[in-house]
Amino acid sequence: MQFHLNGFRPGDPDIKPAAAGSGSTKDHLPDKVDVLIIGCGPAGLTLAAYLAGFPDITTRIVERKPGPMEKGQADGVSCRSMEMFTAFGIAEKVKREAYWVNETTFWNPDPGSPDKIHRTGRVQDVEEGLSEMPHVILNQARIHDRYLEVMRNAPSRLEPNYSRQFVALTTSDNEYPVSVTLQRTGPAHEGHRQTVHARYVVGCDGARSAVRGAIGRELKGDRANQAWGVMDILVVTDFPDIRLKSLIKSTDAGNIILIPREGGHLVRVYIELDALTKGQQITPKDITVDHLIAAAQRVFNPYSIDVKQVAWWSVYEVGHAITDKFDNVSAESVGSQVPCVFIAGDACHTHSAKAGQGMNVSMGDAFNLGWKLVSVLQGRSAPDLLHSYSAERQKVAQDLIDFDHEWSRIIGARASGEEEQTDTPKFQRYFIEHGRFTAGLSVKYTESTLTGTATWQLLATGFEIGTRFHSAPVICLADAKPIQLGHTVTADASWRLFAFSGSGDNGCGDNSKIAQLCRFLGEDANSPRLRYTPDGAEPDSIIDVIAIFQQPHQDLDYSAMPALLKPKKGRLRLTDYEKIYSADHRQGDIFDMRGINREQGCMVIVRPDQHIAHVLPLDGFEALAMFCNGIFKATT
Repeated sequence: MQFHLNGFRPGDPDIKPAAAGSGSTKDHLPDKVDVLIIGCGPAGLTLAAYLAGFPDITTRIVERKPGPMEKGQADGVSCRSMEMFTAFGIAEKVKREAYWVNETTFWNPDPGSPDKIHRTGRVQDVEEGLSEMPHVILNQARIHDRYLEVMRNAPSRLEPNYSRQFVALTTSDNEYPVSVTLQRTGPAHEGHRQTVHARYVVGCDGARSAVRGAIGRELKGDRANQAWGVMDILVVTDFPDIRLKSLIKSTDAGNIILIPREGGHLVRVYIELDALTKGQQITPKDITVDHLIAAAQRVFNPYSIDVKQVAWWSVYEVGHAITDKFDNVSAESVGSQVPCVFIAGDACHTHSAKAGQGMNVSMGDAFNLGWKLVSVLQGRSAPDLLHSYSAERQKVAQDLIDFDHEWSRIIGARASGEEEQTDTPKFQRYFIEHGRFTAGLSVKYTESTLTGTATWQLLATGFEIGTRFHSAPVICLADAKPIQLGHTVTADASWRLFAFSGSGDNGCGDNSKIAQLCRFLGEDANSPRLRYTPDGAEPDSIIDVIAIFQQPHQDLDYSAMPALLKPKKGRLRLTDYEKIYSADHRQGDIFDMRGINREQGCMVIVRPDQHIAHVLPLDGFEALAMFCNGIFKATT
């Protein structure tokens, strides 16, 4: 972490200097904005937190409720979301407060006493080496709090405008093409309406999204005709796995998913209820909390559970639905029209809570869209870039629904006699086999303008193009500090070019391919770094170049490294010391861990959302220039 770039500044470095003219936005909603976000759920706040870092982009987020969420429904935070949190600087705070899902246990009917359950399996929840981050559990409201903190501390000092209900929107060909009507819901201004004109509107307003309806999209899917109850409880019990995630099947009493919560005592219990008849809907009015407690006690037999307090409870039915596109442009008009209204999160895909992916995929939607809006609004890329949001995220959501269909079926199925005699029951096998999916690590963007071909994939087999950049330990050359390389990708809309050295390359001399790459990027007229970085901008603001060497850091000479890897930045033109790294031979050699060709080395191009865009040879200057030409707009 580097700060004091523009002069010494005391206090908390997470509180960024306020931009000129910025101040709290909670009491003022201007008539014209660049981006208007509807809804303060996980998707909306992820997007707002991203855009808050860009004070030149006027962003507002509105919410119909009178204030922030206090108790959230979602609680599972996947490894992938935790990796994303590192980009916002909140991962460590979440890790400190959250429950860590380290192991998962499986319970089935006891063959000797079928009315009782017994443990049939115990596995590590996340496969070793899948991520440097844990799978954790934390109340959705606390995730919201972290995002709100990022927004308040950002240069724009962004805060939500509460008590504002979305009413309608219209689009035109104006500079601010979306006109949104909002109505105040708070007692001081109840009924007052305001029209806000925006360049872009993003509907993050949930499964009953009014924004989705306003652009003519609808959720299409099915219901599984299966009811579940859920409750967060403080309990005294002799069940031995009460502090472990547990999947429990009984013979006739139903099934339970048990999720320990943060704080060391709270636990969430998902309880299977009776099947629904066709067309039947269930609400909390139909079932009492005592009904849920009694159902849980029957499943836990022979163990007792004494519920001391119910912090929250609800009932719901399993359903899966998705829209055909996540923006306001029809498939037929993609070539002639650019989207100006988007939907994200539950507004465009819904699914069960069983896989624990709803909040995670919603945040992933916004993380994908955020950097693209910045790139277009700041003139880095053409507006056509925005078509890629729906193209990429609709497939991710469909994959989740397909997985959740099968997982919900398996979880909801009654334990069979055949399964009781199997060493590894089906629901345990399925859980293990799909560990990458539940960890949020199976997303792979297909070949496109933003994702290159696999021509040189063999140069880095562990950095698969289209997947997220799988971090690994390295050592910073300047100060010998061990870090995770993936944590250098922050929420700043910059692309990263990771240059991995070949055999014997120490960054010095005419024969060094790292030095040759730096000369191309710093001096050649075809350099994308020179061509696409605006005058006056920081040298790494568009394409950030980072070098990783095979040698131990003690064997490298920082002073002899290319000047491009020691850029001068900020008002005082101070040196950025965090561009050169060495393999960490104590914690794990990144070249071995990620299958990097030791003889040739390579370039790994990483998108602002931490996904791998391309793998190229170190001397692939022309290929690099051609790839960047398809993404960026020239500044001259």
